[in-house]
Amino acid sequence: MMRAVQVTGYHDKLQMSEVPDPTPSGPLDVVVKIGGAGVCRTDLHILEGQWAEKSQVQLPYTIGHENAGWVHAVGDAVTNVAVGDPVILHPLVTCGLCRACRFGDDVHCENSRFPGIDTDGGYADYLLTNARSVVKLDPSLEPAAVAALADAGLTAYHAAAKAARALHPGDFCVMIGAGGLGHIGVQVMRAISAATLVVVDRNPDALALAAEIGADQTVLADGDHVEKVLEITGGKGAEAVIDFVGEGGATAEGVAMLRRAGNYYVVGYGENISVPTIDIVSTEINIIGNLVGSYNDLVELMALAARGKVKLHTSTYALDDFQTAIDDLDHGRVRGRAILIP
Repeated sequence: MMRAVQVTGYHDKLQMSEVPDPTPSGPLDVVVKIGGAGVCRTDLHILEGQWAEKSQVQLPYTIGHENAGWVHAVGDAVTNVAVGDPVILHPLVTCGLCRACRFGDDVHCENSRFPGIDTDGGYADYLLTNARSVVKLDPSLEPAAVAALADAGLTAYHAAAKAARALHPGDFCVMIGAGGLGHIGVQVMRAISAATLVVVDRNPDALALAAEIGADQTVLADGDHVEKVLEITGGKGAEAVIDFVGEGGATAEGVAMLRRAGNYYVVGYGENISVPTIDIVSTEINIIGNLVGSYNDLVELMALAARGKVKLHTSTYALDDFQTAIDDLDHGRVRGRAILIP
């Protein structure tokens, strides 16, 4: 039997349970001993019941979708990793056979499972995944230090890499929010793009960190920030806006910071976007959704991490202290990402 932190009811507190250890039953199954599990704002949304209808998950179940550790057991057809290997887990367990997987777009796999969302996740001693989901870590990387890169980092990388493909030297990229995801997005953009990076946040400490890790300019969200961004961009707005907030008025401000034919990348969520269709047509702006990144995105992100280009700022908690970690996240007391360590 192993420990597992489970959702037993929506709007109730998480409960520590004893559940059977997972074992490989399929030929490509991989059981991972958890070395670190990231605590994400989505976990708070799960407890609020926001994902109940979408995930259709049966309660009780174990949450935790940002996971890294060591291979503990494998099915008899697994050849890409061996017992003892340090690994980070792509958050989805994918089939490899559908059209999306064949394109390398495994985020949209037609037969996927999502540990921590619609099946048992990593707030536990062990987790069941498959061979398609494990990325072997460089020996310089510790599972607990990179665990949150599996979702928060991967989501930030996916959006930043998508934006970077359309950006050129001399262009402007504005990032709204420099917290758990945003501080990773800043490092990624600095590593892969020559665009001028402007970071907007209401927290002066977050802006100080952003400047330290690669932002060219920072703007305090104090009510005049849209005008300040327009001033920085010569009155034209930015070619790309990456919004890691997506609520509290950020979407209207993000669109207002955009230049003609610019791209607005939505990552954070919580409010509706309201833009007159004539404004979209007349300026040819694009509003682009961003989910988590693909397996290949995770491989690329791990390459940046191994080279020291992306570092995760973490606060660690013992697995038994899960409630403290959840409360700290909920009340804004976590710098970077909270990590549970069994």
